[in-house]
Amino acid sequence: MTGTPAPFTADDYRARMERAARAADAAGLAGVLVAPGPDLVWLTGYAPPAATERLTLLVLAAGQDPVLIVPALEAPDAEKAVGAPALELRDWIDGKDPYTTTAPLLDASGRFGVSDNAWALHLLGLQKELPGTSYVSLSEGLPMLRAVKDGAELDRLAAAGAAADATYEEILKVAFAGRRESDVAGDLADLLRHFGHEQVDFTVVGSGPNGASPHHEAGPRVIEHGDTVVLDFGGLKHGYGSDTSRTVHVGEPGAEEQRVHDVVRAAQQAAFEAVRPGIACQDVDRVARAHITEAGYGDRFIHRTGHGIGVTTHEPPYMIEGEKQLLVPGMCFSVEPGIYLPGRFGVRIEDIVTVTEDGGRRLNDTPREMAVVN
Repeated sequence: MTGTPAPFTADDYRARMERAARAADAAGLAGVLVAPGPDLVWLTGYAPPAATERLTLLVLAAGQDPVLIVPALEAPDAEKAVGAPALELRDWIDGKDPYTTTAPLLDASGRFGVSDNAWALHLLGLQKELPGTSYVSLSEGLPMLRAVKDGAELDRLAAAGAAADATYEEILKVAFAGRRESDVAGDLADLLRHFGHEQVDFTVVGSGPNGASPHHEAGPRVIEHGDTVVLDFGGLKHGYGSDTSRTVHVGEPGAEEQRVHDVVRAAQQAAFEAVRPGIACQDVDRVARAHITEAGYGDRFIHRTGHGIGVTTHEPPYMIEGEKQLLVPGMCFSVEPGIYLPGRFGVRIEDIVTVTEDGGRRLNDTPREMAVVN
């Protein structure tokens, strides 16, 4: 995809809200309650101030028109949102109880799915108004709500992946030795923005022993010649996520560093080749883990093999033991096995993969061999 994609339309948002209401009904839920955050943006196109303490809530239920409860002072912005034509807006004024405005829309004895980032303050307010109601997080009640992407979403994810790939190709040209991890992390952030990311979510630069911590925050450590360096970076482009990892070496790697990298690369390739419709998420994890265990590093692979990605960089489904959700075309997730040797170094290789009709397609395609940097 080149250029800026066409925005999602009111019809797109209407279809998503109808899909969510049907999914809730099929799951035995009385409806879905969506607070400000990624779920609300995905369902309506509306992104209110996430930090506001004033109740903003989308109410969806099968057989019921969608309603967005908003503070009166936010109503003009809500009306301008792309998805607003598909919604009825009901506002409430400071000094009034927003829960009495919301209560008539809810089944007084229903169980509702609630977006994961809803404020406890608001759930407690609803429970006080409607003591017969109960709630479950959307990640538990409707974990696959955003998991299957349509063509327009896949185009955005592919564009984000291509921008992350371009970032990696450029970061190989900068100096590593003698610079702080935070300096290289700053380069990564600048490059992600240069290639079109409107939001940078993370720039992990784990050099030497810091690479043995999978989510190491880039810090003041000066990168040295002979270091193995884990790079993991991503963010949002056109509202959809990128997330890729590569492991580089400052100067030629030693025999063990190269061996560990080869094991991770083979495990990542095997897990990618396992992706196809009809297998369980946990099977992707099992393939990667079995390969690393056979090589003698099973106890040093200390995280799941992957996570979903979309309007956030981490979302369901998760490639982990116990996740029996079957893969279907349109799902997008990371495949990122790793080996971490405490006090020494780490290796991780990560691509975003989408499930196709007969297998999987990578959305990252930079070389997976260990690159040598200066």
